[in-house]
Amino acid sequence: MFLCGMKKMKKLPSFLKKYFWDVSFEKIDLQKNREYVLKRILDYGDERAVAWMYRNFKKSEIKKTLSEFRGYSQKSANYWALMLNVPREEVLCLKKRSSKEQRTFWPH
Repeated sequence: MFLCGMKKMKKLPSFLKKYFWDVSFEKIDLQKNREYVLKRILDYGDERAVAWMYRNFKKSEIKKTLSEFRGYSQKSANYWALMLNVPREEVLCLKKRSSKEQRTFWPH
C-alpha cells in the first residue's frame, strides 16, 4: 500500500505522538490503524505531519477518509476539501442534516 516501493512501516514516527494523546501511542499499528491515523492528521496535523502523510498515504486514501468521517472540525474539513479538490457535498461532516432526520435528545 505504500508508494515508490517504500518498506512497510508499522510504527509511527515519534514526532506524531502529540496527535494521539488519548491512546497508547506505542500500540498504534500503521497497517491496522491507517484510517485512524489519517483522521488525526487531517484534523490536527501541522506541516511536518502533513508532509509525512503525503509520503505514506495515497491521495485517494486521504480523500476517502476525508469524505467518510463525520468527526472533523468544520474548519479542517473545509480546508481539506479545498486542498484535495473534494466537493463539499461529498464530505460527510460538511453535509447539512435533513430537517426530516430524527434527532435524539436526552429523554429526561
